[in-house]
This record gives sequence, structure tokens and C-alpha cells, in this order.
Amino acid sequence: MSDERLERWLDELLETPGLTAITGREDGYRVHVEGSLAALPLVARFDGPIVDVGSGGGSPGIPLAAALPERGVTLLEANARKAAFLERIAGSFANVRVIRGRAEEQNVDEYGVAVARALAPPPVAAEWCLPLVREGGGAVLYVGPTADLEAVRRVAAKLGGGEPELVAGVLVVPKVSPTPLGFPRRPGMARKRPLA
Repeated sequence: MSDERLERWLDELLETPGLTAITGREDGYRVHVEGSLAALPLVARFDGPIVDVGSGGGSPGIPLAAALPERGVTLLEANARKAAFLERIAGSFANVRVIRGRAEEQNVDEYGVAVARALAPPPVAAEWCLPLVREGGGAVLYVGPTADLEAVRRVAAKLGGGEPELVAGVLVVPKVSPTPLGFPRRPGMARKRPLA
């Protein structure tokens, strides 16, 4: 995919301390661009706006925004310095907005799909992502091949999620019913007292 905006984003990502441990451009492209776009067919299963939860330096949200210009992409990031970096980058993408905040503080049932990469253990990431997604949408979590599917299944069942599916290191959890009352739990609870 040849996109000058993506190239500029990658350069800034690699040059800004604290956003990625990767320093080489070739590795950066493979991990942050190609790795993000590997889940594109899974994200495209769901309609509606996309939210990248815990966006960090913008991966996978920025590459997905470049590949899906007709879809709105929200980069959700609680860290002020990272959110400021994302604000600078977002100006190059008409379909991108940045919200500085936590997943637990956002409106529920608002997005078509929530994506997360290197955010938290999969059951915790699922608890943060699923409430943001409306019925008929889904959460797409970049997790690796060793994700605890059973734990995610238990979390999904409590949050209106359907049967999780692991596809080449990406976990897809459909949202089959609205977010139940009581969710999301207050900030910090998902890590302190996981649902699974």
C-alpha cells in the first residue's frame, strides 16, 4: 500500500521516543503497517465507525483509516503525550478523530467495530472493547496464537458478545446483544478484578 501519509506517520512513530520499541524502518513497516492491515478483512466484516482502543502511536487505527477512507476512525488514548502525537497525525486523515480518555468512560453501543493491539490480556481487552460496540458489530483484538479463548468466551458472554473466533493471531468477538447494565465497570476494575 503506497500512501505518503502512512509513510510520514511511520517516520514520526519511529522517531518519537516511547511510542514503539522498534527502531528500523523495515521492521516498523512490517509490524505497524502490514501487521495492522493483516486484520483488514476481519474489520471489514462489520459496518460502521471504528474505534482503536488504547491507540498508543496509532497502530492499528492509522493504517486502517488509510485503507478504509469511507469509515470514520476514532483513536482513543488516555495518555496525554500519546494523544498529542495522535492529534498531529490525525490532521492528515479526513476520517480520523482523536479522543483523549479511557474506554470505561466512553458511550456504550456506539461503534461498529473496536480494535485493540498490545492493549492488555485478551479477556481485559475484550471487556474494554465490547461495551463500545453496538449489536451487530464486533471487537477485533490482535492477540497472537496463544490467546485464552475460553477466558474471552466467558467475558464475551457477560457483555453481549457472541462466540469468539481466532483467525491467524487475531481474535474476533461479535456483539450479539446490547451492553448489559453495570458495564463498563469503573476505570481500573477490569485489570484489578478480571471477569474471567
